[in-house]
Amino acid sequence: MSDVRRPVTGDPVDAALADVVAQLPGTRVIDVGGGSGTRAVPLACLGCLVTVVDSSVNALAILHRRAQDAGVAHLVTGVQADADQLGTVVPPAQADLVLCHHLLEEVDDPAAVVTALATVLRPGGTASVLVTGRLGAVLRNILAGRYAAARSVLTDPDGRLGSSDPLRRRFEPSTVADLLTHAGLQVEAVVGVGVVAGLVAGGVRQSSVGTDLELADLEELAAADRTLRDLAPELHVLARRPAARGWAAPGGLVE
Repeated sequence: MSDVRRPVTGDPVDAALADVVAQLPGTRVIDVGGGSGTRAVPLACLGCLVTVVDSSVNALAILHRRAQDAGVAHLVTGVQADADQLGTVVPPAQADLVLCHHLLEEVDDPAAVVTALATVLRPGGTASVLVTGRLGAVLRNILAGRYAAARSVLTDPDGRLGSSDPLRRRFEPSTVADLLTHAGLQVEAVVGVGVVAGLVAGGVRQSSVGTDLELADLEELAAADRTLRDLAPELHVLARRPAARGWAAPGGLVE
């Protein structure tokens, strides 16, 4: 892999996305709810053509400035629209890669949004979905001594702390995978993000005899472990739209 194709940060999600786009020069990316471009601009720096669909005018203005500063403004387009309007601003089967990061926790109808993601993907295209983990939130509250909060997240149907919770829902690997599968996508990978960091307090990390390299190695192993990944603060899912002819997209579109 050449230097231009390396991820520009140490973020494991960025690294996974870089691996996806490395297989297809000029990747067409739709970043739904991508806001100020924290994912979009690094992908544009890798040569991708990126469209960010977001409801916030202010976020899109920051996106534009960030793209200009990075010298990739010609590769980045911002479109103001809500996630459930995706099908009205992006033609079907146009994207090689669709990002939906920390959006399903907040929208009215997650299933409708995922269906829209599947529809704008070309056959063989990939969806990258990043969500907040339910069990990770339970464990973090337990470790912090917030037992009532942990109980609320564990027992609430949507994994919420209560009516004042800023998130409308949290996910387990099976629930987010079911959403994608029901939209006609094939789930290829589910990994935990920040498994070890979510378990170890900052003070403990600073006083630890372990090295940063050892920590990174452990984090990578834990991210893929089926038990430990469920305890991660975030869950990253990669799913693919089937490339086989005759696949029927939600809504009846047949390729």
